[in-house]
Amino acid sequence: MSVLDRSALEASPLADLHAVASELSIDGYRRLRRAELIAAILNKQDGAEPTDADPGAKPTDADPGAKPTDADPGAKPTDADPGAEPEASAPDGTEVGEAAEAQTPKPEASDGDDEASGTRRRRGRRGGRGRAPARDEEEPEPRAARDEKPEVQEEAESDEEQLVEGVVELLGNGSGFVRVDPPDPSDEDVYISSAQVKRCELVSGDRIAGPKRAPRRSERFASLIRIETINGRPAAELADSARFDDLPAAFPSDRLKVGSDDPTLKAIEWLTPFGKGSRVTIVGPARSGKSEALRRLAAALAGRDGLTLTVVLAGVRPEEITEWMQGPVPPAAAVSFAASEDAQNAAIEPVIDQARRLAARGADTVVLIDTLDGCSLQMARKALSAARNLVDSGSVTVVATASAPIGGETTVIALDVALASIGRFPALDLVTSGTIRPELLVGQAGADAIARIRAEASDENIDE
Repeated sequence: MSVLDRSALEASPLADLHAVASELSIDGYRRLRRAELIAAILNKQDGAEPTDADPGAKPTDADPGAKPTDADPGAKPTDADPGAEPEASAPDGTEVGEAAEAQTPKPEASDGDDEASGTRRRRGRRGGRGRAPARDEEEPEPRAARDEKPEVQEEAESDEEQLVEGVVELLGNGSGFVRVDPPDPSDEDVYISSAQVKRCELVSGDRIAGPKRAPRRSERFASLIRIETINGRPAAELADSARFDDLPAAFPSDRLKVGSDDPTLKAIEWLTPFGKGSRVTIVGPARSGKSEALRRLAAALAGRDGLTLTVVLAGVRPEEITEWMQGPVPPAAAVSFAASEDAQNAAIEPVIDQARRLAARGADTVVLIDTLDGCSLQMARKALSAARNLVDSGSVTVVATASAPIGGETTVIALDVALASIGRFPALDLVTSGTIRPELLVGQAGADAIARIRAEASDENIDE
């Protein structure tokens, strides 16, 4: 056999190196790493004594002399790789592997080495030469982590048993918080989901109590698990009460007196009256003064005792949002006309839902909406249909602006763009304006007077 240099050996595959080592009768060559095997071949060619295997090396799967470890008592010694070349025989006729076993001292493996070796052999039996399953490759869970789990679980269970009590503050998206130190927010406040708000018909100012759970990984606040009491009463009793849509309603009979010196508001109050529970739209083309009339109406109704007033701006000019913010009644939600239809629907819906919940508990609420033009027709009808005068309970009054009547109104206030454009106020179109059952609000004499004025306005239009 020709003499091989180091570069040629390093470029040779492992099978060729094993063949060369077999011809040179190097003991235990299969247990040597590639670098050690090359060094042993070079030493053998130079006439030096072959280097014994590292006494501290761990027995591998290919070692025919490896014995079962404590980690796997039933494991048998793994045979050599069936794809490898046969073991060469030593001069005395024994197998090279047996000779190496007799000459090389066996390492005394520690408990950890035995366990690791047993794990490797089990993987070899399961997957052969292939990759072991992913679950076998996972590191065993540290004992300390396993010991901590019961404590973490007990802590989580104790968190669930902690009770919280505070005042509800609802957000614009329908969810809310339990303020434990009202009215100021704090880190101890507890989050209420929108589903819980709807199910229990919560409103801002309700005092509730119930168990909470600790915040999860991506949460900042603790969350309310369930609501047990609302204003001192069991939540189950309120849940069993009649739904808002099932409560009987009647035509408005309690007139809302505006009491303003503004000529447009005075005309609206006397010629198109509306009351608690009325369904009102202020209609007219662009620049007829709808938004201005609604803003003046909000200023006139602000601060009334026993009346909850809420404003929603959906699809208005950005400048109008600023004006409303600086006015006596800041809007509960505001989006400009650049917002999508879904965004405008989302601004209106929670305010309407809160008004319904208040009315079901006996409160009188007024919701002013500017405008219904940008939302969907379904949302516009839902907003208007929420207005009703509940029998033996509260009321919801909705006054909204729109280009044309939506349908189902009890009062329509139509503005004349021609009169508004030349500054003639009140710019009220009496012919297309009107109130259903006005006698319930202003009496029969008042209803007759309104009818006469409307007839005269109609005759003037015919003459023109």
